[in-house]
Amino acid sequence: MTKTKACKICNTIYDGDKCPKCDSRESTENFKGKIIVLNPEKSEIASKLKLKDKGTFAIKTR
Repeated sequence: MTKTKACKICNTIYDGDKCPKCDSRESTENFKGKIIVLNPEKSEIASKLKLKDKGTFAIKTR
């Protein structure tokens, strides 16, 4: 069973070896908070966090 990781570059939360959004292998299992963006164009939180894609993101990575 793989552990959930967060990319240190784009904060995407994923399972696997590399980030599906930016193909980075820089990841951490220590992250705080989770946000799920369904409609980034209308989301105020997504605009404040500068997220332009749908997905699951970490609020803060370590």
